Order: sequence, then structure tokens, then C-alpha cells
Amino acid sequence: MIKLLWATFAFITRLPVPERWTQGLETRDYVRCIVNFPLVGLVLGALSGVVWLVLEPWCGTPLAALFTVLALALLTGGFHLDGLADTCDGVFSARTRERMLEIMRDSRLGTHGGLALVFVLVAKILVISELGLRGLSVPVALAAACAAGRGCAVVMMYGHRYAREEGLGNLFIGKVTFRQALITLALAAVVAAGLLGMKGLMAVLITTLAVFGLGIMLRRTLGGQTGDTLGAAIELGELVFLLALL
Repeated sequence: MIKLLWATFAFITRLPVPERWTQGLETRDYVRCIVNFPLVGLVLGALSGVVWLVLEPWCGTPLAALFTVLALALLTGGFHLDGLADTCDGVFSARTRERMLEIMRDSRLGTHGGLALVFVLVAKILVISELGLRGLSVPVALAAACAAGRGCAVVMMYGHRYAREEGLGNLFIGKVTFRQALITLALAAVVAAGLLGMKGLMAVLITTLAVFGLGIMLRRTLGGQTGDTLGAAIELGELVFLLALL
């Protein structure tokens, strides 16, 4: 189980994980990493929250929020943000399903992807600033939001099909069992409730419904999910959770 946790950190973050800590795992084992997503999110949120604690007394709320969001992006290597941009470039291209998937594979950033990145990043900065001004503990909110965003993404995996023949998303999409999905959502809910009480629990519920709705929309548009759409779900899930705390 510990080896799977380290594998999850290596897979969805840029935190240094020695290769020997994940040796022996095969590709088919990675689907079991899904239950660790909320725990990895908790750590990422807590680390970015440290940036807030250090900077907020020194440079004020808006700049602290800016660098906190930047820190979170750096901790993930922009992995999920890239998925968000690719998804928006494809979905909003108004092309055929096959062409949308081709556009999503293109490494170049398009107009729709750029707009999505600007909107989501600015929205996170503004929401975090507002939460800080309202007296809510930003590190706690971030830890819960990152756990919920990654945990709720499981609803885009269970019961969905992979829209392509191959790719990283194929490790999870359509492979997650009902038990794994339930455990992952339960962990996200426990983390949020433990940190924020009933307000956190309600925010998880709202985030789950939002990601579920996003999954239905993308399935109709693309015929299934991809690794990019999972990244988009995580980024938007974090934002929805934070908004639900206002």
C-alpha cells in the first residue's frame, strides 16, 4: 500500500520520489492508486498552504494568493492545467469528435485553452483572497480543496469509457471498480469534513455533482473520457470546492 502511495505521488506530482520506492509495480497496478488521490491532494494543498502562511503577513492577501496558486501549479508541474487547456481547445473547437480528440493531443496552446487557464487561475486567486479576507484558514481550505478535487475526479473514471485507444488516462478510466470509487469519495469527504466540518462535507457534495455533470457532458461530446478531461475535472473541482466555501 505504501508503494502505491509513493507511485501516486510520482504519477500526479513533481515531488521527488526515489525510483526504488516504486519498483516492482506493473502498469495494471496503477488503477489501485486511485484511492490515494485524496491523500496526495491533501499533501499538495498543505504544502501550498505553507506558502500562504509565510507570505501573507509580509506581502498581503492578494499577492500571497497569487504565489500560493503558483506554488500549487509548480507542485503538479502544471499537469492538470495542461489537461484543462487541451480539453477546452478540443471541446470548444466545434469540430467533429475525432478532430476534437486530435486537437487535444496537439501540444500547442490554442485560444480556448489559454482563456480557460487565465479564467481558472485568476478565479482561484480571487477566491483564495476572498476566503482569507473572510477569516477562513486558507491552508486548511486548500488542503481540503485539493483532496476533494482529486477524489471527486473518480466519478469521471467509474462507469466511463476511454475515448482513445491508448494514453495515460487508460490506466484509470473504465478500470476503477465501484468499491474503489466509493472509498476514494469517502476519503475525500472524511478529509473535508475533518478539516472544515459540515461546510466541507457540503462542498464535497457540490463538487461531486459538478464533476459528475462535467463527465456526462464530456462523454456526450467526446464519446468518453481522456487523461486531459481528468486533469480538467481536478482543476475545476478544486475551484468549485473553494467557491462552495464562500
